[in-house]
Amino acid sequence: MKKFIRFLTSRLCITALLILAQLGWLYLQFTRLIHYSAAISTVLALLSTVVVVVVIRRDENPAYKLLWVVLIAVSPVLGGLLYALWGNKRPGRRMRRSLAAAREPIRPLLAQPQEPMEALLAEHPRISATARYVARYGPYPVHQNTEVDYYPIGEKLYAAMLEELEKAEKFIFLEYFIYAEGEMWQGIRRILARKAAQGVDVRLIYDDMGCLGVLPKNFWRGLEKDGIRCLPFNPFVPLVSVVMNNRDHRKMLIVDGHTAFTGGINIADEYINRTSPHGHWKDTGIRLRGDAVWNYTLMFLEMWNAFRRTDTEYGQFLPPPSPRPGAKGWVQPFSDSPLDTEPLSESVYLDILNQAKRYVYIFTPYLIIDNEMQTALCLAAKRGVDVRIVTPGIPDKWIVWQLTRSYYEPLMEAGVKIYEYAPGFIHAKSYLSDDRIGVVGTINMDFRSLYLHFECGTLLIDSPCLADLKADAEETFRKSRPVRPCDVRDGFFGDLLSSALRVLAPLF
Repeated sequence: MKKFIRFLTSRLCITALLILAQLGWLYLQFTRLIHYSAAISTVLALLSTVVVVVVIRRDENPAYKLLWVVLIAVSPVLGGLLYALWGNKRPGRRMRRSLAAAREPIRPLLAQPQEPMEALLAEHPRISATARYVARYGPYPVHQNTEVDYYPIGEKLYAAMLEELEKAEKFIFLEYFIYAEGEMWQGIRRILARKAAQGVDVRLIYDDMGCLGVLPKNFWRGLEKDGIRCLPFNPFVPLVSVVMNNRDHRKMLIVDGHTAFTGGINIADEYINRTSPHGHWKDTGIRLRGDAVWNYTLMFLEMWNAFRRTDTEYGQFLPPPSPRPGAKGWVQPFSDSPLDTEPLSESVYLDILNQAKRYVYIFTPYLIIDNEMQTALCLAAKRGVDVRIVTPGIPDKWIVWQLTRSYYEPLMEAGVKIYEYAPGFIHAKSYLSDDRIGVVGTINMDFRSLYLHFECGTLLIDSPCLADLKADAEETFRKSRPVRPCDVRDGFFGDLLSSALRVLAPLF
């Protein structure tokens, strides 16, 4: 039943219903409305023209705009409504104002410290340009004095999360796209309730759309009774909310301001392989301890205070200085927002590809990319960089998997190596290049993550954990099946379907 509810409220289902409504309108045009449908159609056509002009004027990806211009032209009756529901990438005015107000007092706290940037410039002039870009346009500073532990599987990350939660003395902040009833959530909730009773400031953010069908409607009420303050992001109102496109896909846990976790893992049992809906679930994450945790603390507080104003003074969340003798390299957590026109996540990914010399290893559950990303992947491979991408062997959504596979052939023709994770589903999102630079976070290689969602990631430079990420990548290659061109050639009709899906790629 839960799966059925999620399907009925899914983007694809609602879009399909709107398309059926368009067909129903056409039927009425030629029957009961035959006497005055021409006038109505003329008015709607004029309105669609206005919407097309608005779309063209937006500062967005050209492929994204072209798709919507075509859809609106083909479906003048409901094309504008489709765009309002699924095409407008920018949040509504209320959301924009709320987040802007919350960002204002936080922005000065994100100023780049001079010493880490100068040290990075001296060691890696080219990579320092990437860090400067993130510091300026994020804006999220790069830090030293931060230890990073890499976890190649959800079960190990979960165990570390429980251990750190037990140590909390001041505050616990959790922000995840999905929470679902089960062993993983119950293990965390028991600690949260106990810590809240001890006076620890416990706060939790969840994406209401992401949790639709897996949590009870008033999930937050039970948490509040236990002293756990709760914020459902962008509460879901079917066919009323026109900003459901913009979801909080970030994943973070912050403890006392000195420790943070992030990665691909949500709070649900499949992420720790207690259930196996798609074979073995391969996910990854990292733990930060030290100065760079400040970036994650401010990310959370900005989102929280935008919609549940609580704090006016943020210095209380900054822990006292604590030297980390074992810390090496540079760490730069960042967040990407659909509020602006800066595609921060995609730009970081592109910059890693453009400066790669030996290799780039990529984990992603979805590969639905624009022309800029495809060109960068192909160009890197053509100039001799060993570009490898791992995608799922067992899909979670068939149509998205089919779309992902439609990108394989042009990439492989350029020399990109594609692997499918044979044991099951890979949900990890990471980049690694030349043993020097990498990203671990929540950012998929698809239009939704790169343009529509609130996302977060951690840029890692010369961190010892990159060696662990590389070892995990090499082990994952051995467990995965290499994809050959013949594996993705599905005959005339299969190729036709793939071509059609790629035209509609920005919808996914």
